[in-house]
Amino acid sequence: MDFLHRNGVLVIQHLQKDYRAYQDFLNFMSNVGDPRNIFSIYFPLWFQLNRTVGTKMIWVAVIGDWFNLIFKWILFGHRPYWWVQETLIYTNHSSPCLEQFPTTCETGPGSPSGHAMGSSCVWYVMVTAALSYTLSQIDKSSVTLHRLTWSFLWSVFWLIQISVCISRVFIATHFPHQVVLGVIGGMLVAEAFEHTSAIQTASLSAYMKTNLFLFLFALGFYLFLKLLDIDLLWSVPKAKKWCANPDWIHIDTTPFAGLVRNLGALFGLGLAVNSEMFHMSCRGKSGCKLSFRLLCIVTSLTTLQLYNLVKIPTQAELLFYGLSFCKSASIPLAVVALIPYCIHVLMRPSEKKIN
Repeated sequence: MDFLHRNGVLVIQHLQKDYRAYQDFLNFMSNVGDPRNIFSIYFPLWFQLNRTVGTKMIWVAVIGDWFNLIFKWILFGHRPYWWVQETLIYTNHSSPCLEQFPTTCETGPGSPSGHAMGSSCVWYVMVTAALSYTLSQIDKSSVTLHRLTWSFLWSVFWLIQISVCISRVFIATHFPHQVVLGVIGGMLVAEAFEHTSAIQTASLSAYMKTNLFLFLFALGFYLFLKLLDIDLLWSVPKAKKWCANPDWIHIDTTPFAGLVRNLGALFGLGLAVNSEMFHMSCRGKSGCKLSFRLLCIVTSLTTLQLYNLVKIPTQAELLFYGLSFCKSASIPLAVVALIPYCIHVLMRPSEKKIN
């Protein structure tokens, strides 16, 4: 493992030296891979275009991030920006100098990469959905066009994943092997859900039972290892100690913050798809109209960008987790039920006038 870490540091130094001109682009790609964008950008867009894909996207993101948390707790992966400060490998000479950025100081363990895993699982869902649709529109006798479409979509997928991986290594928040594990893990989770159709008809009870299982398993695993005197929050003090700027430490990067955020999103989706508002709007006559779907997309994306401006107080940790759960639950609730229902109600008077 020290071999991987040491060679990973060399890769990071090389990237930071030779890719200085691409710093803004790499930081942008790091944000593209941020799991939070799944709920605020990708999901609102895809749910109205294809509800099957949108629903699958939330499930894949939540389960993928849950597995990511469990593996982080098992693998105890270090992050480059603190490992170079504490390893004994460089005792005979000065430690390598790795530049830090505002997005460097993640507080959870580093392996596998959550950004790489979240990005790969969601883009896998999007690419396979786009591939399924486009290939259904192409004449089966056109073998060349079929191959070109397949090659193009998967080239886009790998271009994005490689860019996200390089960006995470560049900002010294992950070693190369950690982002590779993240990409592989995300693809495996997404592929598993390609064969899981039950989520499309899941009841509110099924959503609540899934949420309860994910929470109790994670909490039970945490408490069990704590009884064995294994501290699963060992990475938080290291992050606080070695981060170049204390303002770059954020509570929403702690292990439990992601868990609470994802459970809230899954709970909100369960409430939304089983609500009367959803059945009256999205599953009614309005849901078949292109104008209705486009209005839902534009309104949802605009609302959620404004919604991101609402900051949750971080002084009290338990209060932060509670409010984070509620905020995350309200996102799919708004996108799936509230916003479509409001647009459905506003469109009805104009429809009556036409009739």
